[in-house]
Amino acid sequence: MEISSRTCFPFLSTETVPLLKLPFHTSSPSLRTLAARPVNLRMGRTVVTCATASTGNRAPSGIMKPRRVSPEMADFVGAPEVSRTQVLKLIWAHIKEHNLQDPSNKKNIICDEKLKKIFPGRDQVGFLEIAGLISPHFLK
Repeated sequence: MEISSRTCFPFLSTETVPLLKLPFHTSSPSLRTLAARPVNLRMGRTVVTCATASTGNRAPSGIMKPRRVSPEMADFVGAPEVSRTQVLKLIWAHIKEHNLQDPSNKKNIICDEKLKKIFPGRDQVGFLEIAGLISPHFLK
């Protein structure tokens, strides 16, 4: 009798592997019934999952949670409380709208007057630096 290797190990190929070789003249009734079973036997799979809490109407947390921001950042975004993700979206929208990416190296952002207020002392910032440079603007 052969059983599909996919039954026991679903990540393997679909080829069948020999499970049990039985002689044709077996006297045991249990072996005869075993030999009479279909060649490619598929066993049902039971999926056991942990109970999960409902995710509806949860309060945002982490970087999604609105936090108080500095007056400079509040002027830029137009709100006294905003989430980190929303600030990043607004900064990138401003960069795209005013075409502030360096044409020769798109990884660098050329700061205009509005960006210089939230990135003081910087004429240019790298796009990976933005997330770190906004951190001081979030008040505890």
